[in-house]
Amino acid sequence: MDPYNDTDYNGIVPIVPEPEILPDVDHDLLRCQYVTEKVLAAVYKALSDHHVYLEGSLLKPNMVTAGHTCAQKYSPQEIAMATVTALWRTVPPAVPGVTFLSGGQSEEDATINLNSINQCHLLRPWALTFSYGHALQASALKAWGGKEENGKACQDEYIKRALNNSQAALGKYASSGEKGAAAQESLFVANHAY
Repeated sequence: MDPYNDTDYNGIVPIVPEPEILPDVDHDLLRCQYVTEKVLAAVYKALSDHHVYLEGSLLKPNMVTAGHTCAQKYSPQEIAMATVTALWRTVPPAVPGVTFLSGGQSEEDATINLNSINQCHLLRPWALTFSYGHALQASALKAWGGKEENGKACQDEYIKRALNNSQAALGKYASSGEKGAAAQESLFVANHAY
């Protein structure tokens, strides 16, 4: 395969599959940053060894956050600085995009943290966006409740979360104070593969 000839790839974009540091323990922000850097460095070493065309790939990692049971709480700005620093130290600028997992954060926390990451003053040569599952659909599923008559409310919640995250990916999210049905609920599940 010629890495400079995109016709060899048939339009397929490889996504580096979720090198994620789980929030199942009480690690602090610094520990998560350290481990995230070690993992991402190993991932990109392996990708280099296998001659993966980085310009045609996406990374889908965790944000750098403290463990779920960590006593210390960190601001979105601290999370953003730790996350972008970890990426800066490990992810080649040839990678066009980083699509973050929500990793058990509440919908609102994941949106606010993504927004702060995109407002971080450090150089960010990658598009920094979201690839949320739970943090995109929890309020929609709660509004739906399995009832057909709640379909419109479900769609409205989903669209609201998608628009909020779209704004956060631009660093332009401003919470209106209007929360979704599950926006503040922790989506953390112990021993779960997010």
